[in-house]
Amino acid sequence: MDWQERYGDRICTAEEAVSHIQSGNRVVVAHACSEPVVLTDALVQYAEKYSYENVEIVHMVPMGKAGYCKPGMEKHFRHNGLFLGASTRDAVAEGRGDYTPVFFSEIPELIRTKLRPDVALLQVSEPDEHGYCSLGLSCDYTWEGAKSAAIRIAQMNKEMPRVLGDNFIHVSEIDYIVPEDVKIIQLQPPKIGEVQKKIGENVASLIKDRDCLQLGIGAIPDAVLLFLKDKKDLGIHSEMFSDGVVELIEKGVITNKYKQIDKDKCVATFLMGTDRLYDFVNNNPMVCMKPVDYVNDPRVICQNDNVVSVNSCVEVDLMGQVCSESVGLKQISGIGGQVDFVRGANLSKGGRTIMAMPATAAKGTVSKIVPLLTPGAAVTTSRCDVDYVVTEYGIAQLHGNTLKERARQLIEIAAPEFQEELKAEFEKRFYCKWVSCS
Repeated sequence: MDWQERYGDRICTAEEAVSHIQSGNRVVVAHACSEPVVLTDALVQYAEKYSYENVEIVHMVPMGKAGYCKPGMEKHFRHNGLFLGASTRDAVAEGRGDYTPVFFSEIPELIRTKLRPDVALLQVSEPDEHGYCSLGLSCDYTWEGAKSAAIRIAQMNKEMPRVLGDNFIHVSEIDYIVPEDVKIIQLQPPKIGEVQKKIGENVASLIKDRDCLQLGIGAIPDAVLLFLKDKKDLGIHSEMFSDGVVELIEKGVITNKYKQIDKDKCVATFLMGTDRLYDFVNNNPMVCMKPVDYVNDPRVICQNDNVVSVNSCVEVDLMGQVCSESVGLKQISGIGGQVDFVRGANLSKGGRTIMAMPATAAKGTVSKIVPLLTPGAAVTTSRCDVDYVVTEYGIAQLHGNTLKERARQLIEIAAPEFQEELKAEFEKRFYCKWVSCS
């Protein structure tokens, strides 16, 4: 039997596919913009019909409706978030779901061992002439979820880009195929205001020609890209990238020519953006998707020289401790790949780590530079791991500086309206009068 016959035998509706999920199963869902929304919606729609009980949904960044997290669904589902978002954090805060802290690079191993799934819900491209489907925009832990699951259910979507790399599954490895061509989830470019532009300009001043970049999601990473147009021969080794990278590739700024590994390629483990990005990465040999236990492994990251890791955070205290995932005890996101890349950049020859954030939150009413982290807040990145903290007011260099000098520099890049109380804390803590660095 050739692959076309196998393929035909496995086609079914979304309802039929999810009927094979049993109460008590653990279900791993493909990540971010690769979420198979036809399948996750069917899972919720038919929960009563199939009398689901205690089905564990394991997921990271949620981009669909996350209907399994809605009040009233707890009798059917329990969400185990490896990273939280707007649609899932309330379920955890209200006791209807759980959060598992884990470095992004370690999630595949967790799936192979403690979180071994009964079912994987995937979204794949149409098969090529050899019967291989691309996992598209999400390789990361989705690859391991597909390999480890006892049952694999895939939404096959002609809209899904065929992204190259270690990112393929054969139709013979898929148990149930649901052909549904729908628009892929898109992440629209964020609004970049004057604050973000200034932060981006400050961060860009720390980036040199031939650096290898890791950039996260959001207005600040996108603002950084705006100020890199005069740089030369940058490289990309990043857990993800978005539309802004495409423009820099087209302008010849990003070439990947001087990378030590995966030379000439933009390496990522997932992608989020608009059709511009999805059209660019489709069948593009310059783009290489690999599992997250390769891309985010600090031992891999550091093989490239001059890695610059740019991440954002919730707050930084005067010692340089960074919280990037919670507001006090309330979990709002997750560790993700921040620590993976901070460690990889610190091990890289010429590498640098940057935490970039607006100086305030809550419409300017709260300082993000604080004397001590909010009680209950997680220390995501330790005080010894950060080279620079950047706000719209400037750059603080932490690495190699005393606690007193760190505090002094951080206070000088805090919002002016909060500096007096921070200076009072400085004098109390260090038994000396405040003296400006400048």
